[in-house]
Amino acid sequence: MPDVRISFLVAVALSLGFHAGLLALWAIKAQLPDAALAVSEPLQVEFMSAPVQQREPLSRAVRAETAHIEQSARPRPKPAIQTPPGAKDEEHVAVAAAIPPAHTPEKTLASMLAPPPPSAEEWARASTYTLKNSKRYRYNWGQLVRSKMGAAVEGLQQGLVRFRIEIAPDGKLAKVDVLWSTSAIAEKLALQAIRSLPPLPPTPTGKPLVFEKTIAFVPFETGWPPIYKYDCLPDPLSFHNPFAWNGSSPQRTSQAHLENASPSRSAAPQAECPDSGPDSIEAEEKDLERQFKEWGAARLNGGD
Repeated sequence: MPDVRISFLVAVALSLGFHAGLLALWAIKAQLPDAALAVSEPLQVEFMSAPVQQREPLSRAVRAETAHIEQSARPRPKPAIQTPPGAKDEEHVAVAAAIPPAHTPEKTLASMLAPPPPSAEEWARASTYTLKNSKRYRYNWGQLVRSKMGAAVEGLQQGLVRFRIEIAPDGKLAKVDVLWSTSAIAEKLALQAIRSLPPLPPTPTGKPLVFEKTIAFVPFETGWPPIYKYDCLPDPLSFHNPFAWNGSSPQRTSQAHLENASPSRSAAPQAECPDSGPDSIEAEEKDLERQFKEWGAARLNGGD
């Protein structure tokens, strides 16, 4: 029986404590403001443009007065300091004078002395040499003219001059024509040298000697010495197209053309071939150089 009372009392105490807690919570909640009411409603803002006030048009006098006031209120720019006209040039000259000039080495101009004139022995051999239109005589004449022109120096005076010459049988100069020249100074010197030539030996054939000659007044050569060892051989045939026809002459076949050309190709050397002697090393060198320039692969392939 006592155990039942104790349980009953505990249950009553718990029930009272639980209800007392509920009453305390209800009392606290009644004192606080409602959370839903505490939230303020959102503000709604409406923007309205201000009414534009229409200004009455100003008179001309008022506008002129307003413009004058605005111009007087603006700050005036300071005038720029003008530089004298010659100040900049003087400044540039002063700066240029202050900079030391760069040292440039002086270029040494190329030059070549005139060749010696042909000797009496060479003229004696040339006066009897009739092959290739008096080849030795023509070469000696060109060397004699070049020897009287003086030293050639690199510059405007250097150049080439080509003449057409006619020499009388007695060795006197009959006619001189300038075909072309690359330097007026070289042409003038060459003409002066021709006028001052001494009496020459008679021509080898005893007939007027007509030829063309180029005088080289340059600082790297005085003219190529000729080669004489092939002068006894017959001249090569000039090319003639065997199929060309003028429309009136009888046509020739290619076989007839070859038959007519074969005797000339197999012609024997001239019986009276003078002893020209061995060619000089310079002549051989220049002849090889000429052949390389004429038949070299660089020229055949379009090179220089």
